[in-house]
Amino acid sequence: MLKELLYKVKLKAVHGNTNVTVTSLHIDSRKVLANTCFIAINGVETNGHNYIDSAIKNGAIAIVVEILPTNIVDGITYIQVENTSEAAGIMAHNFFGEPSNKFKLIGVTGTNGKTTVATILYNLFTKLGHVCGLISTVENKIGTTVFSATHTTPDAISLNALLKNMYDNGCKYVFMECSSHAIFQDRIAGLNFAGGIFTNITHDHLDYHKTFDEYIRVKKSWFDNLPTNAFAISNADDKRGAVMLQNTNAKKYYYSLRTISDFKGKILDNSLSGLHMMINEVEVYFKLIGEFNAYNLLSVYAAAISLGLSKEEVLLALSNINGAEGRFDYQVSKIQKNIGIVDYAHTPDALLNVLVTIKKLKHGNEKIITVVGCGGDRDKAKRPIMAEVACGHSDKVILTSDNPRSEKIEDIIQEMEAGINVVSRRKYISITDRREAIKTAVSLCNEDDIVLIAGKGHEKYQEINGIKFEFDDKKVLAEMFDLLGK
Repeated sequence: MLKELLYKVKLKAVHGNTNVTVTSLHIDSRKVLANTCFIAINGVETNGHNYIDSAIKNGAIAIVVEILPTNIVDGITYIQVENTSEAAGIMAHNFFGEPSNKFKLIGVTGTNGKTTVATILYNLFTKLGHVCGLISTVENKIGTTVFSATHTTPDAISLNALLKNMYDNGCKYVFMECSSHAIFQDRIAGLNFAGGIFTNITHDHLDYHKTFDEYIRVKKSWFDNLPTNAFAISNADDKRGAVMLQNTNAKKYYYSLRTISDFKGKILDNSLSGLHMMINEVEVYFKLIGEFNAYNLLSVYAAAISLGLSKEEVLLALSNINGAEGRFDYQVSKIQKNIGIVDYAHTPDALLNVLVTIKKLKHGNEKIITVVGCGGDRDKAKRPIMAEVACGHSDKVILTSDNPRSEKIEDIIQEMEAGINVVSRRKYISITDRREAIKTAVSLCNEDDIVLIAGKGHEKYQEINGIKFEFDDKKVLAEMFDLLGK
């Protein structure tokens, strides 16, 4: 019944009968069938209120709106709410039987590390014998079944359908990335989180959020709304780590490498063979590499302990777990023993973290050759900073295409070049074709040199002028390494 779907929705007015049977929910009028409730969302690109007539024509029996239409159709129920995006999340959760109430749902938010943390948590709990779900940028998983991911966080109706599927297939734990877009757009409204993790916050998505303060506020709002029986875990070494949790009602925990915290880590050794760490006075070896992964591992450890697992079983299992695809993925060429690293780093801070890690792994005079671009139709402010970071921490830089989308590659590169100072200008060249850029980077290598291919990581495509072309940095790099030996 429609009235049952409205449980917890903030209503302003109801016109019509709520004792009607609704067989589907939709936010896209083209998908509406008979007995559908259509929710008119005022989105970034389109306003669902413009498609109410189409939805009714296609069979909708109920319409959820923020502004009532001037022409009220007889026999149609109109529900006026404050926020249709929020209503969509709550109604979808109700429609699919409140799936997040039936297992432990853990969210991960932050600028960098979301995918790695969610993936490691999934791998950890799966390794320990639990049936788990994963919702991430790279892929979605139900148990061991893999589904492709089109967004970091799906729309509210698709998300709740996915969560119901996870419950129906026996998932006891679900780990999901919570992007700032998803939080702001209320895609996760109505969900019951057992816990939330904050990784870090740096410059990103200002094309959408406009200011860094707004970006922080959006992230923080999710923690503000966590229930009292949930836990909230934050990075104490991030200068906004305490701010994130200052108004939460959840149980607070902090992790760190540098300050006093509940889950304290110390790096004893960091090499290509992995991390040797001390965590709360216990010495552990991990397969993952780099300080940024030390933070990721600490957050995972904190979440696992907060969920009631023993520290011994968690650390033993974590010591044998790998990270997410496209996150510091490395391969070694057969002849010259060059190291090639593919990483999703697409923000200045993420790129800096990867380059600093690579510099720490060097044992001699190996050169670092970085291939990097910036996405089109996205935050332009970070473009010169990305180039500045690349040139500041590399011996050679090749500026190239990422996903230019509707922008000209040459224009994006020109905006990146603005961040390169006079001294660094001798370090870089620009090659618009990404494949050629990777080929050139490999050809510039002497023995033992290191090549970083940044920005795309797990992605298997390039988006140019609205068309997605097959492209895999890892495959291209491997192919170029093979050519190097011939």
